[in-house]
Amino acid sequence: MKYVEEFRDHDLAQNLSRSIAREVEPARQYNLMEFCGGHTHAIFRYGVQDLMPANVKFVHGPGCPVCVLPIGRIDNAIQLAQQHDVILCTYGDLMRVPASGRKSLLKIKAKGADIRMVYSTQDALKIARDNPQREVVFFAIGFETTTPPTAVAIQQAQREGLKNFSVFCNHVLTPAAIQNILESPEVRELGSVLIDGFFGPSHVSSIIGSQPYEFFAEEFQKPVVIAGFEPLDVMQSALMLIRQINQNRHEVENEYTRVVTREGNLKAQQLVSEVLELRRSFEWRGLGLVPYSALKIKQSYAQFDAEKRFNVPDIQASDVKGCECPRILRGLKKPTDCKLFGTVCTPENPMGSCMVSSEGACAAYWSYGRFRQTEQQPEPSIQEAVL
Repeated sequence: MKYVEEFRDHDLAQNLSRSIAREVEPARQYNLMEFCGGHTHAIFRYGVQDLMPANVKFVHGPGCPVCVLPIGRIDNAIQLAQQHDVILCTYGDLMRVPASGRKSLLKIKAKGADIRMVYSTQDALKIARDNPQREVVFFAIGFETTTPPTAVAIQQAQREGLKNFSVFCNHVLTPAAIQNILESPEVRELGSVLIDGFFGPSHVSSIIGSQPYEFFAEEFQKPVVIAGFEPLDVMQSALMLIRQINQNRHEVENEYTRVVTREGNLKAQQLVSEVLELRRSFEWRGLGLVPYSALKIKQSYAQFDAEKRFNVPDIQASDVKGCECPRILRGLKKPTDCKLFGTVCTPENPMGSCMVSSEGACAAYWSYGRFRQTEQQPEPSIQEAVL
């Protein structure tokens, strides 16, 4: 398959592995943060970590929109469904995320709430058309990648005069989260999160381009390489980061040139700016309140804003006791550092969002068996890791 199989080539993986081994300085540690959950899963699915020298480590960041959504916003959605009798439409990953009191959208659906899983904003619009007597709320989440479809849906609802359709907007922005991590005490003062370079997110960058990361490279003197999702993309990007670190450079480089440009998708950016605007602050699970890190619906489209239509309150809620999801999202801990991981917290019985989402770090560790490896077990060969 074009643009897939050639980025999983076994011989090229061997060559890249040898190139990385030659480039690294034995006395130096390389800590590379993959912000995007898609990269985390690619690393584990294809055994990329096993193809790296021992002094090259991947640090998992908060690049999972389901994972970073605070419990209070899930509680809001549950209240909308239970107290306002709306048809709540959302993507599948959100259905099982634990909320306060061990509730979830899936559990209240089982008790009679009208929660419907959709695959796109167009599905939600169709449900609104088919149920003109019911209020339909689309629970919108995601980084910059999924923001344009939400803007399209709002404009389409306005053109069609769908008065029973509104959006509970929870779209968050990647650059603000990266800045928050780099400015956090764990990074700047305590040094407990060691980050030498970043893998820039793939799909997000296809929308916003590589230009927004130039500020981080210059201000914080950290190299950024926009990386694709295939194993050879990640390995080539790691090599590019290692070379920058060795040469004491801090630039933005684009490995994913087949998709990402410096300017990004200008048409999508314009569309989003017509419908949505910055929030002054927004809570992220694991990061707390992050200034100008999320979007809200503009006043000109206020009739489609579920927060205004239903007077949605701010809810402060705490994570499950013992759940390390917030620290995992900041790169402070790995899933296997959590006492709940693999015991009371499993994909069938998740305690935190990192185990629920298909992009979560805990789900990656569980799905690809990383937690079952011990020091006594031999590492897989390149053939076993890539094939």
